[in-house]
Amino acid sequence: MKFIVIIPARYASTRFPGKPLAMLKGKSVIQRVYSQVVQLQAHDSRLRAVYVATDDERIYSHVLSFGGKAIMTRPDHQSGTDRIEEAMTHIEEQGETCDVVINVQGDEPFIQPRQIEQLCQCFDDEQTAIATLAIPFGSNDINNANSPKIVCDVNGFALYFSRSAIPFVRGKDISEWPAAFPYLKHIGMYAYRREVLKQVTKLPQSPLELAESLEQLRWLQNGYKIKVAQTDIQTIGIDTPEDLKHAEELCTD
Repeated sequence: MKFIVIIPARYASTRFPGKPLAMLKGKSVIQRVYSQVVQLQAHDSRLRAVYVATDDERIYSHVLSFGGKAIMTRPDHQSGTDRIEEAMTHIEEQGETCDVVINVQGDEPFIQPRQIEQLCQCFDDEQTAIATLAIPFGSNDINNANSPKIVCDVNGFALYFSRSAIPFVRGKDISEWPAAFPYLKHIGMYAYRREVLKQVTKLPQSPLELAESLEQLRWLQNGYKIKVAQTDIQTIGIDTPEDLKHAEELCTD
């Protein structure tokens, strides 16, 4: 099975314009993300290529300057999923193909190769159409609407994603819920079988997606099976300049 990683990167972020080019201990955020993924490529021959998909010439030129691969895409995409589908189309026009496309967020400089390996392993199960990651909640943060939760079936496939704390633990005060149930926090990395990626980007928004503002509910509601791999690695995304300052404190190289 062949894999390609695509890292979507926009310049026009509302909360942090130019975020991919922000410097983090001497390297840009996007270079650090790219470097983390390339570590896996060095020892796993199934990972055939790594690309940054962007709509901005500055990001495109920067990626080429540090030796990376980049694809220019349209500026009007509504999601990173749509952007990687366009990028994959351009990649295929160049003669490169794959079985599975992995979407790594361009603002996750601490992503670990092991997490990408876990996504790849999900496709050993033929039922897997899409794969994603989750991590057990380590605190009482289950009520944070910015941290989507997942519930899974006994085979590790997602039953539902929600911004609310799910499941509801009957008969206990909400402060006791984290001890009563192993809540899972969603980490927004995805991998798609190539044909599935083509299909899901053609789907209209679904009622559940619109209600929760979670794109993955569109896929679930349309019957796609999403395999959830559990990681013990807590990644830190950079959404604001304050997040960048925090990342600088954690960055060791």
